[in-house]
Amino acid sequence: MFIDFEGIDGSGKTTLSNLLAGRLKKLGYRVAHAREGGELRSSTARRVRELTRDARLLEMSPRAEFFLNLARDAQQLEEVVAPALSRGEVCITDRYLYSQLALSGGGRGLPMSELRPACELASQGLWPDLVILVDVDPDLARWRKRLGKALTNKSEAGDSRKGMVGAGLAVRVRESFLALAKEDPRRWLIIENNDAPLHVLEQRLVDAVVARLEGRDTPVQRIVPAPASVPVGPVEVENVEARFFQALDTVEPREPALAVWMLGGLPGLAAHQRRLEFVERFPALTARGLQGLDDEPAWTLREVLAPLAPAQVAASLLGQTGARAAMLRERLYAQAPAEALQGLKGDSSPQAWALRERGVRDGKLSDVLLGLSGVDGEESWVVREAGMQRGLYAEVARSLGGLSDARSDALREALLPHDRLAVLRGTQGLDTPVARGLREALADKATKLVMRSLTGLATEEAWALRERCAPKTKEALDSVDGMNDPRAWRLRVTHASRWPATVLSSLKGLPLGPEARVLIQRVLETHPRKLPALRNAYAVIATAAALDTRATQARASRPAVEAPTQQVEL
Repeated sequence: MFIDFEGIDGSGKTTLSNLLAGRLKKLGYRVAHAREGGELRSSTARRVRELTRDARLLEMSPRAEFFLNLARDAQQLEEVVAPALSRGEVCITDRYLYSQLALSGGGRGLPMSELRPACELASQGLWPDLVILVDVDPDLARWRKRLGKALTNKSEAGDSRKGMVGAGLAVRVRESFLALAKEDPRRWLIIENNDAPLHVLEQRLVDAVVARLEGRDTPVQRIVPAPASVPVGPVEVENVEARFFQALDTVEPREPALAVWMLGGLPGLAAHQRRLEFVERFPALTARGLQGLDDEPAWTLREVLAPLAPAQVAASLLGQTGARAAMLRERLYAQAPAEALQGLKGDSSPQAWALRERGVRDGKLSDVLLGLSGVDGEESWVVREAGMQRGLYAEVARSLGGLSDARSDALREALLPHDRLAVLRGTQGLDTPVARGLREALADKATKLVMRSLTGLATEEAWALRERCAPKTKEALDSVDGMNDPRAWRLRVTHASRWPATVLSSLKGLPLGPEARVLIQRVLETHPRKLPALRNAYAVIATAAALDTRATQARASRPAVEAPTQQVEL
C-alpha cells in the first residue's frame, strides 16, 4: 500500500507520518518511510531539493521549479517508493506529486491543465492508494514554523525560496490541496491538526489506515476532532484576555512550547504570571519572549533567567538602551557574545562602543556588524570597512539599516553583486534610490522582504506596492504596523477577512480608539476560536493599556509648576 502525506509547511505532516510508520511497525506491518525523520531517503533527491530551496536563485521560474520538484519526486519513486512496494511493504511518503500540483498550480499560478500530464509522466502511473491531507490554519502553521526555528536557533535570514514569496503562498497552496481532495474524496483523507491532542489524532489516523489495509471500506473523508471546550458567548474587546488564556489552556497540554512562544512580547500582569509557570520547564523560550518588554517584571525575570539561558536573555535586550541593559549585556557577554553584540542595534552610547571594541578584539567582527544597524559616525564606518576587507558582505549590508545618506547608498550599490537580499533587508523604512530599485526588481520574487522593507514608510511608491501585494500576501499588512495613516486603515479594513490575525497585529502600539475597537470586534466575530487572532487581539489591547499606564505615570512624575507669587505693593 502506498500512503502519501500532504499539507502546507508547519501542518504537522512529518510528525504524523512518522508516528503512523512507528505504530504500523508495532502492529507487524513492514513499513518503508521515504522521508523518515523529515529527510529524503534518496541523496540525489536531497541535492535537487537544495536547488529549489536556495533563496539566492530568485530568478528561477515557476516552471523550472516545477520540473526540478518533479525530478526530485521521480528519483524518490525510482529509488525508494517503487522498490518498497515491490517488496510488499507499506510505503509512506511525506509529499509526492500532489505537492507539485498544489505549489505550482495553486501557489504559483501555472495552469493545472499543463501540470497534470507532466505529473503523470513522472509518476509512471504510480499514484498513492491513500492521500492523507493534514489540514491546519495557516496562521497557526506559521507560529509552529517560527517556534521550530527558535528551538533550532535558525534565523529568518535562512528563508527558502518559498519563504521569500510571503505567507500568502501557503494559503493558496492549502486551498489547492483542499480542491484536489474534493476532486477525489475516495482517495483522500483529511485530518485537522489545529488543537486536538496529538495522541487522539494519531489513534484516529491509525484506525483509518488499518481499516484500509485490512480491506474494510471506510467512507470517512475528513477526521475532525471534537473541538476543545470553549466558553459560550461572543468574544468581545472586554473579554479578549480571558478568552485568549482559555484558548492557550487547550493548547498547552499538547504543545507546551507553543503556549510559551505565544506569550512572547505580551505585556501585563496576566502574561507575566503565565511566564512564571514555564520558567523551569522552558527557560530559553521564556527568556526569548521578553524581547520588547521594558517593565519591572520583565527585568526581574531576565535576572532570574540569565544564568539558565544567557543567550536568550541577551537576545531579549534587542532595542533596549540605558545603563540597566548595558550592565546586563556586559555580564552576559562571556557566555553569549553573539547575542550581546547583535542586540546593540541603534545604540551609539559609550558603553555600546566599549562592548563593540571588545568584540572586535575577540574576533567577533561579524556579530559587531550585525549589531551596528542604525549607528552612524566615523567609528562605525571603520568597522564596516574592516568587514568589507574580510568579505563579510551580508553583515556589512545589514549594518546599514536605518542609514539613508549618500555614503550608505554608495556602499549598498557596491554590495549588490555580493548579496542583494542582505542589502534589501538593510533598507527597512528607507526611501533611497537603491532601496527603490531593489523593491521594483524583487517585488514579485522576494515579496516578503520587499514588503517588510516598507515598514513605517509612507511614500506614494510604498502605498502603491502595498495595495498591489496585499491581496497576495499578509506581509503587506505587516508593513503598516503601528501606522495611523488613513491609507493604513483602508488597507486593514479591505483585507481583514483575508489576513485577520495580521490585521490585528498591525494595530499594536496604536491607541485603543473607536476605529481600532470596531476592527478588532469585526475580526473576533468572524474568528472567535482562531488562536493567532485571539493572541494578536490581546497583544494590541494589552500594549495599549501598558502605554496608557506609562503615560499616566510619566505625567504624575513631572514636577508641579508653581504659580508665580504676586508682589504686593505697600
